[in-house]
Amino acid sequence: MGRPSSSSGRRSLLLGTDSAGDAVRRIAVALTALAVVIVVGTLGYLVLGFTLLEALYQTVTTVATVGFREVRPLGPTGEAFTIVLILLGVGTVLYNLGVLVEAVTEGHLREHLGRRRMERDIARLRDHVIVCGFGRVGRSTTRYLLDRGHAVVVVDTEATRLEGHTGPFVHGDAASDDTLRAAGIDRARALVIISRARTLGSKEKLVLAGATRAVNPQLIGGRRMASFALHADVGRTLAEVDVPGTCGCQLLAVRAPRKGPFTPSPPPQTVLAAGATLIVFGTPDQVGRLRALAADGRVPTVVDG
Repeated sequence: MGRPSSSSGRRSLLLGTDSAGDAVRRIAVALTALAVVIVVGTLGYLVLGFTLLEALYQTVTTVATVGFREVRPLGPTGEAFTIVLILLGVGTVLYNLGVLVEAVTEGHLREHLGRRRMERDIARLRDHVIVCGFGRVGRSTTRYLLDRGHAVVVVDTEATRLEGHTGPFVHGDAASDDTLRAAGIDRARALVIISRARTLGSKEKLVLAGATRAVNPQLIGGRRMASFALHADVGRTLAEVDVPGTCGCQLLAVRAPRKGPFTPSPPPQTVLAAGATLIVFGTPDQVGRLRALAADGRVPTVVDG
């Protein structure tokens, strides 16, 4: 057997093996059967001496059971052939109607069309971010990226996790090349794989496995809680924090977390909220000291130098 094409592989990943894909296949089979019946009927009437147009007309009227008279008088052979054609044709037409009604009433056809539209949307994406794993951490990562205007394609093996997600997604294994190609890996700017690392040893193994960066959410969360307990600087004004006096950096602009544009030369009474972004000017050592303060929770966690 030949290897399926990449386009058909991507389509199967987006369609999956669910009821929508099954409904589309049943529609294709039904329409193929109807086409075969019409072709066989037309050929049969051609053998009986009809012209091509007469044969096609006689076949369609017979299969559709509209009750029109025969185009030409039929002998015993023609009558027997017409009886067989009626039985096959009516059964095929009824099967087609049943399949179409089922697909429409149960929403399978609408789901299939929606996923085909999603496939086209993913094919148009450029410089997007692929997030593999749509658990709690993956949802938080996706929300953060979307809030900052980045296009995101989500990948997960669990269909239940993808339910309710309105953005583009691929249901499949992130370890599969076909899955990543379906998500547009060749056009993406970054790939984020959410893999659980509960211990420091697990984190090191992920780095050895090829991860550019590996983080431990539990470790980060614990350090942040301890930092908030020891330092109350976040939530204070710029005058109270005194970034220039603390680390020697010149503060150029501040942006509130997830809110609007930067505020250049912010006034001293500006309150620093957790997650705010600072743009500073300074030497690498000065910026490094500011980053150390951010790690301790004494200034917002995002610092640009």
